[in-house]
Amino acid sequence: MDVILLERVAKLGQMGDVVSVKQGYARNFLLPQGKALRATDKNVTHFEGQKAQLQAQNLEAKGEADAVAAKLDGEQFIVIRSASDAGSLYGSVSIRDAAEAATEGGFTVDKKQIVLDRPIKELGVHDVTVVLHPEVSCKISLNVARSTEEAELQASGKSIQDLAAEAEAEAEFEIAELFDDMGAAANEEFGDDDGAPAAASDAESGAESEGDDEAN
Repeated sequence: MDVILLERVAKLGQMGDVVSVKQGYARNFLLPQGKALRATDKNVTHFEGQKAQLQAQNLEAKGEADAVAAKLDGEQFIVIRSASDAGSLYGSVSIRDAAEAATEGGFTVDKKQIVLDRPIKELGVHDVTVVLHPEVSCKISLNVARSTEEAELQASGKSIQDLAAEAEAEAEFEIAELFDDMGAAANEEFGDDDGAPAAASDAESGAESEGDDEAN
């Protein structure tokens, strides 16, 4: 099917281009979303009459999108989810979740503007593309964690594997300290037992020495 584009469409063309697309793509996406018109003589003539106005509207919309992108680009939003110790989520983070996280962070983002190849199913910091305008996009990141404390650690550059390794090392250190304390306590106990006979022996030796002195 031939259509005339009313705005820039990635991998297809710019506003005003007449392109051939599959009927399903045109009927299910381009036409209902107002991104294109059937390339009939009537529609082409209509477009040419409205071209200047459409270009002006597009330029204004692009300017607004650029302003939002300047603030939104690089922002990181925390998404709290339950997950296993290995980092696998009990569920997933979808484009709706991404849009809601950005909106809660103070930005108006629609789920249709989120580009996510597949749902996020692991803890960590994940990059997401936001298309604010056919000619303007930016990157945000979703910090998916089990708690805000964990999110802060991930934001500092530590992965879930790093956190698990640190927790394991800390547990091993605490166990080692426990055994050291137990060993020290045992040594003190045996030291007291050995000390009593030794003290008695010293007293006996002293007494014998005094007796020898008196005899002389």
